Amino acid sequence: MIPAALSHKALLDDISAANRPDDHFRFWWLGQSGFLIQYQSTHLLVDPYLSESLTKKYSESHQPHLRMTELAVLPEQLDFIDIVTSSHRHTDHLDGETLCPLLQNNPDLELLVPTAQIEFSAQRLGCDPSRFRHLDAGSSLSLGPFEFHAITAAHDTVERDSSGNCVYLGYVIRFGQWTLYHSGDTIPHEGLMEQLGPFDIDLAFLPINGRAPERRVSGNFWGEEAAALAHEAGIKWVIPCHYHMFSFNSVTPDDFVRACHRLNQPYGVPRVGERWESVGLRRR
Repeated sequence: MIPAALSHKALLDDISAANRPDDHFRFWWLGQSGFLIQYQSTHLLVDPYLSESLTKKYSESHQPHLRMTELAVLPEQLDFIDIVTSSHRHTDHLDGETLCPLLQNNPDLELLVPTAQIEFSAQRLGCDPSRFRHLDAGSSLSLGPFEFHAITAAHDTVERDSSGNCVYLGYVIRFGQWTLYHSGDTIPHEGLMEQLGPFDIDLAFLPINGRAPERRVSGNFWGEEAAALAHEAGIKWVIPCHYHMFSFNSVTPDDFVRACHRLNQPYGVPRVGERWESVGLRRR
């Protein structure tokens, strides 16, 4: 088991200590594609998976989801969350055992999902569809200090529902002087660069676990592809994610790191539970 840099009370104390009303932001990787972003006392959770639900679900299957990294915090411990986003309906991005406690402990929580996933999300979480805020690719909305712009994601294709809404999304998130991009689960696809082009992206969170037919799951960027996208899009810093969660569907970040060096692309490789600061995008 890979230990978290900080977990549970130590992590919560660090989040509290970092909270200050300046023009910078802080983020913590919480595992898989989940990140906590803190900006001017507002807390945004992106694609959190903070349970053992998939490990339990597939414990007797041919493809057990064995957790590789320590669970850094329980959703019941997070009673200060303002906004949660989900990029698509897969459980490691829309987890009932994570989101139901968050909704219970944060009654004013705003929950943003793809328009295509409203009904599914309501069924999974046992709440009314009106509880959700939603976006489709090409649309935007503001929640608190954050402005969300929905971007297509291809996991493995750009899939649409019967109304033409994208099933998988990424989000460009603008706030203050900053612009972030969380791609959700995606592979390179036509039109992605054109959608990112209007944004001057400071930091991107990109999956690197790749795609291999023998895994029998939808795929993502390989590390080299994530580095190349960041370089081509002029992204100032790139952070890898979606690895070191389940042993059957993981890679090391080594290829990603080598590609970033080759391309002279600035990058960081956080540990789960480790605080990073926007001041020079450095570790605490």
